[in-house]
Amino acid sequence: MDLTPFDHSIDERDWEMETDGTVRFALVGLGWFTRDFALPALEECAYAEATVVVSGSAEKAETVADEHDLAAGVTYGEFHDGAATDEYDAVYVGTPNAAHLEHAEAAAEYGKHVLCEKPMEANVERAAAMVEVCEDAGVELMVAYRMHTDPLMRRAREVIQSGVIGDIYQAGGACAGPFVARDGQQGWRTDPDLAGGGALYDLGVYPLNTIRFLLDDDPQSLHGTVVRDDDFLDGMDLHASFTMEFGDGVIVTCRTSYDTEMEDTISVLGTDGRLALEPAYEAGEQKTLRVVQGGEEIELTAGGDEIREEFDYFANAILADRDVGPDGEHGLFDMRVLDAIYESDETGRRVDL
Repeated sequence: MDLTPFDHSIDERDWEMETDGTVRFALVGLGWFTRDFALPALEECAYAEATVVVSGSAEKAETVADEHDLAAGVTYGEFHDGAATDEYDAVYVGTPNAAHLEHAEAAAEYGKHVLCEKPMEANVERAAAMVEVCEDAGVELMVAYRMHTDPLMRRAREVIQSGVIGDIYQAGGACAGPFVARDGQQGWRTDPDLAGGGALYDLGVYPLNTIRFLLDDDPQSLHGTVVRDDDFLDGMDLHASFTMEFGDGVIVTCRTSYDTEMEDTISVLGTDGRLALEPAYEAGEQKTLRVVQGGEEIELTAGGDEIREEFDYFANAILADRDVGPDGEHGLFDMRVLDAIYESDETGRRVDL
């Protein structure tokens, strides 16, 4: 097997450019992910640092700011009114989906760049408004698809693009778990007004977007099936599966669920070989990439912090004045795909994108 794509270190930052200084972040939303993953990651970054935190609770914001020795902890209202704007250069938006737009608007108003969690918003219209407001303000908008910056995922993309496994004709991914049994009906993800969608929005977007990244292509049409739940999710999707058609006859099948055994996989099948990653999306977990070609198999394992990579990637792009991606238009396409999956389920027909 030609191992040319692996001639360099897995951890090599192929996107890195020499820069000076750091990008200072205000973290908007202090849920578990921000506290347990984003803040610790920023403490290890080379090009990014946390300086401000924003919460609905003044006490929580001040407590977290004190714990991490930050410049300020402010409320949402204070953030929107321009508090501590001298203390940060960019904003990380980690609130419920339906609040992403309003915080991105505030950041753009003060000339701050935006790193927004996915999915971008609770519907396509609000996601499109976010793209427009950031463009009008001249600030960068990146959607937090951390798989784009995960070192092992980037190596997998190199394998595919180099032709090691031949022409690609099929791929698949799954992101699912026992969240009904584990969490019950609590938190904003079970609220349609705040989440916008259920398992598809929260988990299904992972294989959808990661396959777009790996193939460096976008689907042209799809067929989707959704199972909705009234008790747990107030009519939102509990399970979903969808098959997408890309160019050159490439077929991609994805599935997601809030009520199954944990599944966290992605695979790509070519004329000369195949590759797979498992786990594929779980934050902070050690991942294994397997590549098979002509009876030979190689296995690579890495446990890098893709959240640290994501912040450094975004900050390095800002400091080096290079293109920032996945940008708002990229995230908006995913929102349109999610809408198309729901449309296909309702009509029973294939939807062109």
